[in-house]
Amino acid sequence: MPKPLSLTPSAARRFACRALGLESAHATLPAALAHQGYVQIDPINVCGRMHDLILRNRVAGYREGDLMRFLHGEPGRVLAAEDRAAFEHHVPRSNILVAFPLEAWPHLQGAMRARARAAGQWAGRLTPRERVLAAHLLAEIAARGPLGSEDFDDDRQARRVWGAAKLVKATLQKLFFHGRLLIAQRSGNRRRYDLPERVLPRSVLAQPDAALESTARWLALLKLRQWRLATLKRDELPLVSDLVQPLAVAGCPPLHCLQSDLPLLESAIRDDAGTPGPPRLLAPLDPLIYDRELTRALWDFDYIWEAYTPPARRVRGYYALPVLAGTAIVGHIEPRADRERRELVVVSRRIRRGHATAAALKELSRWLGLRSPRNGRPPAVRPSSTASA
Repeated sequence: MPKPLSLTPSAARRFACRALGLESAHATLPAALAHQGYVQIDPINVCGRMHDLILRNRVAGYREGDLMRFLHGEPGRVLAAEDRAAFEHHVPRSNILVAFPLEAWPHLQGAMRARARAAGQWAGRLTPRERVLAAHLLAEIAARGPLGSEDFDDDRQARRVWGAAKLVKATLQKLFFHGRLLIAQRSGNRRRYDLPERVLPRSVLAQPDAALESTARWLALLKLRQWRLATLKRDELPLVSDLVQPLAVAGCPPLHCLQSDLPLLESAIRDDAGTPGPPRLLAPLDPLIYDRELTRALWDFDYIWEAYTPPARRVRGYYALPVLAGTAIVGHIEPRADRERRELVVVSRRIRRGHATAAALKELSRWLGLRSPRNGRPPAVRPSSTASA
């Protein structure tokens, strides 16, 4: 592995922006997905959904809802398995729901089998009554095609399952975690499940499961692809030592980037004193700021997404968007879309002096199809859980 390369914090920040597609957008959504490795999915829609907010800054001409159309086709039409180029599933060892390119499938099998054997009300093995119900659900889906929990007349309650009060919903959810069903369609946030052979191409399902060592290496690379500038754990570094460049940045823990990103790193070092770009609004879980500790050390920005934080403990707001200006994060804005009045309402903002954000807010309102933003009382927001993502 090469010796650590020293660079200034501002050069490291510019490299992160450049490597994550924030300075030069990808031409297509598939290109962005292949570059990032995955895009996190979340159902909450305050001023656009999380995945759409992430991608609108990275894909030229991206429209609200494009990711779901790419995954599942147009509403009301089932996309044929052979036409799919990506699918929804959870990152192994986590409950994070994401859009994966097809290449991920062999690496997910081990995690699916592990969940099916493990204890756990959310994603673990089926309980005796869930096993009985699962046989019925699978038979109905095999006979009738994609179905959601609302398509079954069963009012039994699940036990201690957050976000899945009905037994049908909880059982379908477990079958999805275990890889026995996949999301084939969506109606709004509602999932419609189908058998894997009717969702993914046969060539993908025919691939052998990846070896444990191969999947461990893939996961370490996935972290680097997702963040491009990352702190690797002690057990991750040996897996990818032939592919990474160590970096030394003042005030930060030891960092690594992909050797394939070195041309971007060199350009970021050359342009270290470049002119800051116009402010832009980031998604709350944008890959640039996902690692909270690194965000605090490198960007001097202590940020946490507060949608699930009790209101009395929120610092920035229910759905605050960080504001990126060049190589600095200069504050946050909390906008909410009032769809009935077709306008964007600014609930709160805290911006460093000398930085204007009117253009960024107007761009967001245009993207949402709303009138220019105004300050005012926010429209009511009904929190929704990631269980229905």
